[in-house]
This record gives sequence, C-alpha cells and structure tokens, in this order.
Amino acid sequence: MLKPIATATRDLVKLDGVWKFAIDSRLPEEPWSSVLDTPLEAAVPASYNDLFTDPAIRDHVGWVYYQRSVQVPRGWAGERILLRFDAATHSAKVYVDDQLVGGHVGGYTPFDIDVTDAVRPGAAFRLTVAVSPDLTNITIPPGKIEVGMTGGKTQTYFHDFYNYAGLARSVSLYSLPQVHVDDVTVVTTFDGSTGFVDYRVETVGGADVRVRLADVAGTVLATASGSEGRLQIDDVVLWKPGAAHLYELTVDAVDGEDVLDTYALAVGVRTVEVRGEEFLVNGEPFYFTGFGKHEDTFVRGKGHDDAYMVHDFQLMEWTGANSFRTSHYPYAEDVLDFADRHGILVIDETAAVGLNMGVVGGLSGTPPFPTFSEQYAGAETQAAHAQHLRELIGRDKNHPSVVLWCIANEPASNEDGAREYFEPLVNLVRELDPTRPITYSMVMFATFKNDQIIDLFDVVSLNRYYGWYINAGDLATAEMYLQGDIQGWIDRTGKPIMMLEYGADTMPGLHSVWDQVWTEEYQTDLLAMYHRVFDRFPQFVGEQIWNFADFATTNGLHRVGGNRKGIFTRERRPKAAAFALRQRWRGLDGRKPGADA
Repeated sequence: MLKPIATATRDLVKLDGVWKFAIDSRLPEEPWSSVLDTPLEAAVPASYNDLFTDPAIRDHVGWVYYQRSVQVPRGWAGERILLRFDAATHSAKVYVDDQLVGGHVGGYTPFDIDVTDAVRPGAAFRLTVAVSPDLTNITIPPGKIEVGMTGGKTQTYFHDFYNYAGLARSVSLYSLPQVHVDDVTVVTTFDGSTGFVDYRVETVGGADVRVRLADVAGTVLATASGSEGRLQIDDVVLWKPGAAHLYELTVDAVDGEDVLDTYALAVGVRTVEVRGEEFLVNGEPFYFTGFGKHEDTFVRGKGHDDAYMVHDFQLMEWTGANSFRTSHYPYAEDVLDFADRHGILVIDETAAVGLNMGVVGGLSGTPPFPTFSEQYAGAETQAAHAQHLRELIGRDKNHPSVVLWCIANEPASNEDGAREYFEPLVNLVRELDPTRPITYSMVMFATFKNDQIIDLFDVVSLNRYYGWYINAGDLATAEMYLQGDIQGWIDRTGKPIMMLEYGADTMPGLHSVWDQVWTEEYQTDLLAMYHRVFDRFPQFVGEQIWNFADFATTNGLHRVGGNRKGIFTRERRPKAAAFALRQRWRGLDGRKPGADA
C-alpha cells in the first residue's frame, strides 16, 4: 500500500485538526445523518482517552464519533478521490453525508476508501467517522468485553499498555488519476561496488511503466521500462546502520510520451540475512543495541507527534542505540520514514500481543483455558492475524530500516496448538516477503525445553525478567538463571540469540545502598548483570531494553502511574541507567561488545 504523497499528478489535503466528538450513548440513532449534537471537540491525530476529564469517555466501550466538514478542491474533476486513514484504533466505519462508504478492522495499519462517487469537486461534504476501541477474542490484539454488576460494559485486555483508541494518526483526502500507479515493490542487493534494485509495479488502467533511479543530487543513474525489471547502480553507496544513503525511485504510468501518473519513493540499497548464528547486514555481522518502545505521550496517548518523534530519535542517538522494536504494534509510517533517513534499524512488530492465557494465570503460567482454542485464539483470530500481517508487510516492505518481522509478542508458544496456529502465518510472511528474517518475542513460560515453534523462525528473541519478576533483588541467582537459559537456547537451536525485553521498574529519585528494587541503582545493576552474561556468548546478536520510556498501562495494583521500566521517564528525562547505557553502547557501531574494531 503506497503512502499518499503530492506529486505532479496527485494532490493531498491533510484533514488533521479539531473535529466534533461524541460517544454513542449520548447520541441519537444514526448520528452520522446530521451534524453531531455535541459540545465536545477532539484533536486529530490523538487518542481521545486523555483529552477529556470525563471518566465515562476515557473508559468507554462502544462506538465514538468524529465529524468535520471537508471541502473537495474544484480542480479534482475527473480524478479518483480517496480518503486515507493512517490508523483508526481499533475499527472504523466511515460516512460521507448520510452514506456508509467503507470501514476497516485493525487499529494500527492504514486504509483507503474511494469516495469518488460520493463527493463532488468544488463542494463540501460532511465526514463522520465511527471508531470502536473494543477488543474481543477475534481481534488483533485480543480481549474480552463483559457486563458488570452495575450493568455497564467493561473491556478486559491481555496486554500491559493502556488501550488508547481513536484517530491517533493523520487523516487525508487525496486525488489519483484514473490511470495510476497502484503499488510498488522494491528489493535490493549488491555485488562488490555494483548495486541492484529489482522493482515490480502494479497499475490501474493498463498503462505502460517507466522508471528511473536518481541520487541525492537528482542525477539519473539508471532507467528502465516495463512493470518489472532491474536497475543497476555503479559505485553504489550502501544504506548502512548509522549511515543512511537513499536513492529516489520515480515510477511513471505513461501512454506514449504522456505521463499519466508519477510516484516517487526512497530506496536504500542493503541486504539482511541470518547465516548460522549471525545476523548480517550487508554481509557483515550486526549487533543490535536499542529499545522496545511505545507510541505513548501525555495527553496525546498514541497520537503521532513529530516533535516527540524527533526528540525520541535524538535520545536514542545520545545513548548509542542503533535500533528499536515497534512494540507491540506497527508505528506510524512517518516513524519508519525517519528511521530510513537516519540509519536506525527497526524490528517491525504486529499487534498480536496477548495471545497467551498463561499470562492471565499469573506467574504460574497456568492458563484458565487453552490459548489456542475457539474459546480464545481460534480460526477467526488466526484469520485476523493473517490480514494484519498482509497489511503490515504491504505498508512497510520497501523501508530499508525494517530488517526483521516480529509476528507476535509473548504468545503461548509452549502450549499445544501453537504450531497449528503459527505455521500457516510464518508461511504467509515468507511468501509475502522472502527477503527478511522472521522472529517472535518469547515469554518466560516458553523455555528451550517446551517451546513448540522456534524451528519455524530465524532468530531466537527472548523476553526475560530474571532479577525482577523472578529472583527480585537477588541478582546473583538471577545471573545463574539467565546464563543457563541462554545456553539452553544455543544448544537447542544453533540460531542467533537476542534479548528483546529485559529490565526493572524504577522510580526516578529513589536510591539505596542495597539491592533494593525500584531504585535507580538497582535498574543500573540489573542491566549490567544482563550485559555481563550477553558478552559471554558469541552467538548473542543483540540487546533491546524494556523500555525506552515509562508508559501508561491499565489500572493495576502492581503499577504506580504506569509501567516504570523506562530508561527515560514518560517526560523523557533520563534515569541513572541511561548514562550507563550511553557508556556501553556509544562507539560500538553495530559490533558485538568486545569484538575487534
């Protein structure tokens, strides 16, 4: 799915701003059929939950409604006219005036709705968007809705971050020529100093295709004709971690010499692969340093914010991080564009978090019922998961920063039924994108003795909390457990091993001379213990700390103001561990600590 951009043949109008807002229980039937009768207004993009002081809105179960008037440019006569939603969490219905024109299920991937026949160039229309925050056992991520003793509905979800909802990313109106470029797929490789860009173009309307590749100065380096082919770059400059070099691929849909449509996208020439126990970028061993993150800020919730994005990348650069994981859902595409331009590697993760009834059972790992069953994660859940993977890969396949697909966070891979659930999904990902390795982040209940699916994947990615949820305050024992855990995975798999989550909740300003949990010293000491263990294993290829910054969670007695495992506070102030990480990570340049420069 191509990101809408303005070109010589396409126009783009952002619809971000302040929209009318209301929840369904305070509106008449069919509220889209007239102007919303509400005093409330909501910012777009932003989650709606923290915008208002009314708790009934923050924890609402059911539909909410956004509405605004949209003016269609009069110059768009004869064009296709589409609405683009970068995300609507978690499902949406879209109305133009009184007409339902489309919808979408899945809260973190974009969707387009063709409204050509429902609007008129030069005229305005009433746009109403119904958005539902509801999660059930057939959504990704899953959850359940119950009716409480008071008669009200409550949402339960099985992931440890707040269920922010709404129009958290941009909304746009854009035009396309009747004959246009519909999709572009790019795969890159190189041989010595010669780079290659293999492309495939899909068009609507049967046009011929012409492509050209230019450098940053605009000099055309290669051209080709046809819907698929190969472009060659002599003296190629590779896209590298920390040194992003981008070319521009321009695709034209043509009729003879007439250009009917034109679209341009950035291309970074690089390769990624797993070979034995190594993760290779451009044929060289690479060591990940970085974070699991969240799209999470005060007031905005999961609303995308360019200022926070820039600052977060600056803080990652300050620590020496070279990568991050989009835990636990795809981030706004603007974030990947930024990573492309700045040479930051991305582990791109789906919203499949909470596929584990063992977590509901607590640290015992005993599920109330099997995870992989029609009662919870059955055939419909698997189908929703597959659709999410199609949309994720369709959106992100051309980003050079994306080097690894993570198709689930902490699933019950130790339970019966896991293989039947995941094997078709792994096969789907390899079919959609045979160029990138695949992983999943592994819950502590899934061990090298009982995990049932690791042979399907390329990288062993562990989430481990020795010294926190297990052996809290006893780092000596935790170190022994961690050492044995990693050794067990090495002996079993012969695959690269990395840690996608490790850390400790930390209250800034809390100090102690002892190994006291929640203190800044304990967080620093725990991370140092993990790093000592990592450095003992040449098979270890990366460390991503949980978490970059403190973030909001659901109500829970074990959380004080959210999850506090951040190296930075939610306001992005550094804790003591941030300075220790900076000392460890800066200057590694993707090398294993202790490896020769």
